[in-house]
Amino acid sequence: MAAPHSESVQQVRIALGDRSYDILIGSGLLAQPAAWDALPVASTALIVTNTTVAPLYAAKLRDALSARYRSVFQVVLPDGEAHKDWQTLNLVFDALLSHGCDRKTVLFALGGGVVGDMTGFAAASYMRGVPFVQVPTTLLAQVDSSVGGKTAINHPLGKNMIGAFYQPARVVCDLDTLATLPQRELSAGLAEVIKYGPIADTGFLDWIEANIDALMRRDRAALAHAVRRSCEIKADVVGQDERESGLRAILNFGHTFGHAIEAGLGYGEWLHGEAVGCGMVMGLQLSRRLGLIDEAFVQRVTTLIARAGLPTVGPALGAERYLELMRVDKKAEAGEIRFVVIERPGQAAVRGAPDALVRQVLADCTR
Repeated sequence: MAAPHSESVQQVRIALGDRSYDILIGSGLLAQPAAWDALPVASTALIVTNTTVAPLYAAKLRDALSARYRSVFQVVLPDGEAHKDWQTLNLVFDALLSHGCDRKTVLFALGGGVVGDMTGFAAASYMRGVPFVQVPTTLLAQVDSSVGGKTAINHPLGKNMIGAFYQPARVVCDLDTLATLPQRELSAGLAEVIKYGPIADTGFLDWIEANIDALMRRDRAALAHAVRRSCEIKADVVGQDERESGLRAILNFGHTFGHAIEAGLGYGEWLHGEAVGCGMVMGLQLSRRLGLIDEAFVQRVTTLIARAGLPTVGPALGAERYLELMRVDKKAEAGEIRFVVIERPGQAAVRGAPDALVRQVLADCTR
């Protein structure tokens, strides 16, 4: 099954009333003036990027923005999940204050999920809120973290526990940036693409299975369709539940187990998408043990996760350590761990599960 042919620029709308915005998806967008039209008017822009992305794309974005803003500055952060903390966030505030940036200054997050999360949190906090634009350069950021307005930093006791809901003015997904992505990072992004199938769209799951090899070799049409459909599903969910009071929590399929893996090993040891991929296997096994789905569906999705180059067996942190870490998950209520489970293929829900059952899943899925 081939990916549908796409026009040069595709557009997905996030419908949130006066906070609505567009996601632009296409090739060569960094250099296209139209990608930056009609953004908030300001005299100053600050590009927030990291040591890996800056040499590749910062100059191109700076050139594009120089036509719109009198002054374009940049701040280069250290790369990696291990630096998603207060100390690194303060580098953004230092840059804003040292350049005398006012509350009309526009921030541009040029990088992956870590850069996007920290830039968004900085924008939400600086002078109590300045506009920002997401310019995601990883597959994971393009299909998930740049969309929907979740911004945060990590705490040693829990991932993404300090942050704010704060929507960008626009998301610009230039597919050309995926050409420089290491294969491990591409696989990590595919975890978030695969996620959308079991929770929301079995037709998309069928398509991913048929096109996983094309995605792994970075076929442009396949990537364009994967990004667009992922963004469409997320846009629909976020439009119904912006602040995760209910439905939006299904987007965290695999994340409760995955965040425990990240925190337990130390941030950055596994990539976020790797932990989510393995966490989805655990979530599928839990769903089966709850009597919601059959073993055939568990194996179908687990095989797809493995084909994407992702781990399907978790680290042996010990069941008690997993449970301890999962109790500080944002979905937990009164100390009860809440899991995203697959009620049936294409439909997810959030519910609790007995610790004994979770221990069985961990025994089966870790070594």
